[in-house]
Amino acid sequence: SSTLMSKHIITGLDIGTSAIRVVVCEVIRQSPAPKILAMVRVPSRGLRRGYIVNQSEAESAIAEALAEAEKVAKVKIRGVFLGIGGVGLESRQSEGQVAVTRADSEINELDIKRANEQAEGNLVNINNYRILHTISLAFKLDGKKILGQPEGMKGNKLEVKTLFVCCLNQHINNLIKTVEAVGVTVEDIIASPLAASFNTLTNNQKAVGVVLVNVGSQTTSMVVYEEGLPITVQVLPIGSADVTNDIALGLRLPLEEAEKLKNSLGQSNLATKKKLDEIIEARLSDMFELIETQLKKIGRNELLPAGIIITGGGSNLPDIDKLAKNYLKLPARITGADNNNNPNTQIKNASWSVAYGLCLFGLGSDRETAFSVKIFRQTSSKFVRWLKEFLP
Repeated sequence: SSTLMSKHIITGLDIGTSAIRVVVCEVIRQSPAPKILAMVRVPSRGLRRGYIVNQSEAESAIAEALAEAEKVAKVKIRGVFLGIGGVGLESRQSEGQVAVTRADSEINELDIKRANEQAEGNLVNINNYRILHTISLAFKLDGKKILGQPEGMKGNKLEVKTLFVCCLNQHINNLIKTVEAVGVTVEDIIASPLAASFNTLTNNQKAVGVVLVNVGSQTTSMVVYEEGLPITVQVLPIGSADVTNDIALGLRLPLEEAEKLKNSLGQSNLATKKKLDEIIEARLSDMFELIETQLKKIGRNELLPAGIIITGGGSNLPDIDKLAKNYLKLPARITGADNNNNPNTQIKNASWSVAYGLCLFGLGSDRETAFSVKIFRQTSSKFVRWLKEFLP
C-alpha cells in the first residue's frame, strides 16, 4: 500500500557474541527522535570474541532476529546499518602534512582530504586492515594550532592529526557476507563503540573528556572522547562471560549457577559471597588494567573530567562502578541509571546502546552526531560499494 511506502524505516543490527539485537525505527518528520517499532534480541550463534567463527550458524541466528523484528515492526527490512566490534577493531593516530595548492593560498576540502591521505600513508602494519572511519582531530596551519575546521583560512602548509578506526579485513568481509546472505543490504558500517556513544554520551561529556566502556560477554570496547571527537577506539578480549567462567572454576559450580550467582540471584552465604567478590574483583581489575594501558598510551589516564561511563550487558556486574573509580581514579557511572539528562535516549537498558545508536547514525540528521557522521558517511558508503566488488 502507498502508506507503507512512505514510511522511512531505519534498522540497526548489533551482532554480539552472546546476543544479536535489532532495533527498527521509523523516522517521524519534525520529531527529533525516531519512533521505535521493534527491539528484538535473539541468542547469538557462531561467534567468538565478537567475530564470526561459523558462518552458517551466525547466518541462521541473524535471519531469525530479522524475521522476528519484521513481525514485531510489521515492516519489511531491506537494509541495515551494521555495527562492527570484536577483537580486530582498533584505532591509530597518525599525522600528515601538505602544501596548500590554490594560488590565493585558501584552504579547501581537497587540501584537508590530501592531508588525511598523507596521514593514512604514514600508518604502518596496516596490510590486513581496512579503514572504516577517518576523523580529523586537529589542524595546524603554518605551524600554528587552529580551532575547528581550516576551510577558508589562508596559509602555505597544512598539518593534520587524524584518527583512523580500522578493522581486520577478514572480519569485515565475513560479517558483511553473512548479513547479505540473509537477503538484506548493508547500507553502512560503523564501529560499534562509536555507535554506542551516540545515545549514551552528552555533548558536554564528549567536550570535556570521557571514556565510554561497553562491557559485552567476551569483549569490552572503549572509546575516549575529547573536544567532541573520538581520540581512541579499542576492543579488549575480556568480558562478563570471563567472570562467569572464573566463578564456575573458583567455586566449582556449573556455569548456569555461576551466572545466577554473578547476577546475585542466588542466595549465597557470607563465606561464598566473600569469595565471589574476590573473584569478580580480580577479573575486573584485569579489565581496568587493560583500559588504563590504553589511556596511558594517549596520555589521558586520570585526566578525563567526565570520567568513565560504563554501558553494555555486563555493566550490571556488582560494584563495577566503584571498582572502576578506585582503579582508574576517575569519576565512574553506569549508564541507564540517570540517562534522563540526555534527550536522545529512549533506551533505558544499556545493552541496547549499540543497536539504537546505529539507528541514530542511520538517521543522519541527529545534531549531536552530524559532525562525526559526515566523516563516517563519506568513508563507509564508498567503502561498502568497494567491498562488494571483492566479495565472491
